[in-house]
Amino acid sequence: MKVCIIGNGLAALTLANVLIKKDIYVDIFSAKNFFLYDRSRTLGISKSNIHYFKKKILDIDKILWKIKDIKVYTEKDYKKEILKFGNKNDQIFSIIRNYQLQKLLIQKLKKSKFTKFKNNFDVERNKYKLIINSDPAHPLIKKFFSKKIEKNYNSMAYTTTIIHKKIKNHTAFQNFTKIGPIAFLPISDTETSIVYSLKSNKRKGDFEMNNLVKKYNPIYSIKKINNWYSFKLKFSSLRNYYKGNILAFGDTLHRVHPLAGQGFNMSLRDIKILSDLIDEKVKLGLELDSSLCKDFQKQSQSKNFIFLSGIDWIYELFNLENKTDFNLLTKSINFIGNIKFVNTILKNFADSGIR
Repeated sequence: MKVCIIGNGLAALTLANVLIKKDIYVDIFSAKNFFLYDRSRTLGISKSNIHYFKKKILDIDKILWKIKDIKVYTEKDYKKEILKFGNKNDQIFSIIRNYQLQKLLIQKLKKSKFTKFKNNFDVERNKYKLIINSDPAHPLIKKFFSKKIEKNYNSMAYTTTIIHKKIKNHTAFQNFTKIGPIAFLPISDTETSIVYSLKSNKRKGDFEMNNLVKKYNPIYSIKKINNWYSFKLKFSSLRNYYKGNILAFGDTLHRVHPLAGQGFNMSLRDIKILSDLIDEKVKLGLELDSSLCKDFQKQSQSKNFIFLSGIDWIYELFNLENKTDFNLLTKSINFIGNIKFVNTILKNFADSGIR
């Protein structure tokens, strides 16, 4: 069996690694800037997805930084936590540098006889029975996957890393400020990643962003703030996941606000579903073709949309409160979040998504 994957993002490379472990040949069509990756970008991986990664894909322990507590608060009352997610004995989730994960995934693929890297995918001349496209900029997206549910947040996400004095750095901070949520995500005892989602389409300069970091800095003695990178924020969900034997995947399927760090986690849950469906096909001696695309959409689309809507709802709730002088919402969330079984539900939602 052979599968075509278009794209070189983390979702595509992770899926390719899953397929070669099943002895499925994979042709990966990638862009020329294959090895260029923004080194300021980090991602959070939930505890359940880390377990899946280590069991089914590869061991990523050496590039993980474990987060054992998350402090969530608002600018109105930055001393009072809204929700408590602490787990002193174990990790809640982990932070990974994007480029380090990409490097490990590529290394494993290059060592496998089941992988080939290629360029210039020709839609008209291809002979693949299954094509998985995870490249949002590929012409196939415009041709077959233009219908989607979209929402423009009229916001920009800014990412950087800060170097600071050494501390026990296993607590993440999320502050819902009046101009957007800012997250401080530890990646070592001396370095922390920052993601700030600002409600403006106009790009801010490094000097202005540095001042905002200093203003909302929760605990760090900062030595250096590295260069900033930015991108526009949108909510999107495809109405149709496939066209014939072409399956959209990764960021082409869905985009979510980064406030909860769920983008790559959603893709990993999609990979689990697709992997199980492939196992069923192989067990029955069936081809991997358009029927797999149909089954995948049936099992994943409604769950993904509910999860996307949930993250968007959280963003809009805090956005609404920051526009007013009332803090009833914060008090309500704080009260509800302190109820043990509700807190457990929220943790499971963040960790495993919609089951």
